[in-house]
Amino acid sequence: MWGYSEDQIASFGLTFGVGAFMLYMLFIIGQLAWESKAGKFGTFVLFLGLSFGMVGFVAKMAIQFFLHL
Repeated sequence: MWGYSEDQIASFGLTFGVGAFMLYMLFIIGQLAWESKAGKFGTFVLFLGLSFGMVGFVAKMAIQFFLHL
């Protein structure tokens, strides 16, 4: 499709598509903290608990980047 292979499209979707979705999820968590008036500690707990799964994805990308240097 448009001169790109399936592997290139999948790689683009995985990096930028999932990255954009993760930023949107952070916005949702921030909005949730704002609407619930969670305070500083409550906001920290919300971000820690709800976004902890993203750490593994970001770590995987960082490890792959540094191994390819």
